[in-house]
Amino acid sequence: MSVQVLTYIFVILTFGLYIGIAIWSRSTSTNEFYVAGGHVHPLANGAATAADWMSAASFLSMAGIIAFEGADGARYLMGWTGGYVLLALCLAPYLRKFAKFTVPDFIGDRYYSRRARLVAVICVIFISFTYIAGQMRGVGIVFSRFLEVDINVGVIIGMAIVFFYAVLGGMKGITYTQVAQYCVLIFAYLVPAVFISIMLTDNPLPMLGFGSTMSDGSGVFLLDKLDGLTSDLGMTAFTEGSKSTIDMFFITAALMAGTAGLPHVIVRFFTVPRVRDARISAGYALIFIALLYTTAPAVAAFARINIIQNIDGIAYSDAPAWFGKWEDSGLLAWMDKNGDGKIQYRGGSALSPTKPVFSASEGPSGERQLLNEATSSANELYIDRDIIVLAHPEIAKLPNWVVALVAAGGLAAALSTAAGLLLVISSAISHDLLKMSFRPEISEQQELRIARISAAVAIAIAGIFGIYPPGFVAEVVAFAFGLAAASFFPVIFLGIFSTRMNREGAIAGMMTGLIFTFSYIVYFKFIDPASNHTENWWFGISPEGIGALGMVLNFAVSSLVSKFTPAPPQEIQDLVQSIRIPRKD
Repeated sequence: MSVQVLTYIFVILTFGLYIGIAIWSRSTSTNEFYVAGGHVHPLANGAATAADWMSAASFLSMAGIIAFEGADGARYLMGWTGGYVLLALCLAPYLRKFAKFTVPDFIGDRYYSRRARLVAVICVIFISFTYIAGQMRGVGIVFSRFLEVDINVGVIIGMAIVFFYAVLGGMKGITYTQVAQYCVLIFAYLVPAVFISIMLTDNPLPMLGFGSTMSDGSGVFLLDKLDGLTSDLGMTAFTEGSKSTIDMFFITAALMAGTAGLPHVIVRFFTVPRVRDARISAGYALIFIALLYTTAPAVAAFARINIIQNIDGIAYSDAPAWFGKWEDSGLLAWMDKNGDGKIQYRGGSALSPTKPVFSASEGPSGERQLLNEATSSANELYIDRDIIVLAHPEIAKLPNWVVALVAAGGLAAALSTAAGLLLVISSAISHDLLKMSFRPEISEQQELRIARISAAVAIAIAGIFGIYPPGFVAEVVAFAFGLAAASFFPVIFLGIFSTRMNREGAIAGMMTGLIFTFSYIVYFKFIDPASNHTENWWFGISPEGIGALGMVLNFAVSSLVSKFTPAPPQEIQDLVQSIRIPRKD
């Protein structure tokens, strides 16, 4: 069967599974809608947490960025994985013991302030909508290629699916759906990686094949082979980085602290029965996450080798069918600059700016005529980083069922995180904004109805962000992590470990971190993108890493303001002391 038919079969089967789970686990109370009733088994919660955390950025975009950037891409591996360890050890058990529905709930009660709760709600909405833009774009990319529809249509289809099981099932439905989605996405990620590892190195474990010798009998190690190929084509060697040390440090720090401050991940630790279960589920989640994260660098290296060996130098007229289909999606483009009819993949950007713009006419070799080629570069091939994982099985000539399986896995990764984010937005509006702030008199059923309406509205807005994304999936997600690091992480950390931290300090710190980080990102990415270069960045820190500096400002401002304003009430100080005392359960 063709890739498209198999993809339809896999997508229909998996979507049917997700919807069936949502119907079976439909929420009937706000407790079930927000935290699944607090009765999820640690193993299931660990799988759901892994699916919630490993978004389209992890599945689709991370390996693509590593494939193109080489060693510089390690910032995502170190930042996201290290951040989860930070969250699991330093925050999750204490937040679970606090026993609240949401992060704004914790901040509102810990800082004894409705205003602090409202600021936290604003932060949640900013972070979640920034993050969800990357997920919806990932959904659109998968649908556009494998179901052969426009990216925007793909985003709308994804919106409809998420609407069904997120609005109907709430956290209870999302949790068990995410368990199924984790199984789908990890199987879809590992199967092609194992196939390709055997093809290139004879080693069935891709994380070990990454450091093995090539299977061609040359005795050359895979990474040495890749460095030689990239250097010969005028590119930076795969194992060499070009980013400055300070920028790498700040990006990694922003991703780590951002992970520990992400509201849709933190809420997962409220769904288990006991504090002990929160620790256990964090351990399970780390194991499940490691399966993908230890495989991603190998997938990146394998993909770069296969692109160079299977695409560079071939005649455009002999390009495989998948090449044209990715061209149709607008995520791959070729311009015959030297008129030889062959695809030249070289160092430098093929396009300026790096998104293809086609004219109605064909080029001299039958290619789609580009209007925005980078004439100063010898590179003729543009490849969107977000398609590497999806396109790689086709590039490596794997069976059609493997290609279709990867498509289903990409959708599972994007939809699982999108659902978690939508629920966070929904709960922030219905519970924190209305029930706990402006309309405390509403009944539980009214709150549940408002939560579902809020989720529906959030899905519509998320779709708009998916149709008009501000960058690559992983890049957009990195901005969300930066906003989380600059706003939430300091006040959560100090709220747990400092009895002197008060509401004035928390509000001032959150606002300072959020406004500074958001303004920096918006300026360099939207207002003046032409100036987005190292020489114009503050201290050489890119927009991806500025959240770490925003976090430092948050810590400084909140601590300083707290020092010169009244201490928290004694009952709040006693509460802070009590949540740090271990319990036997």
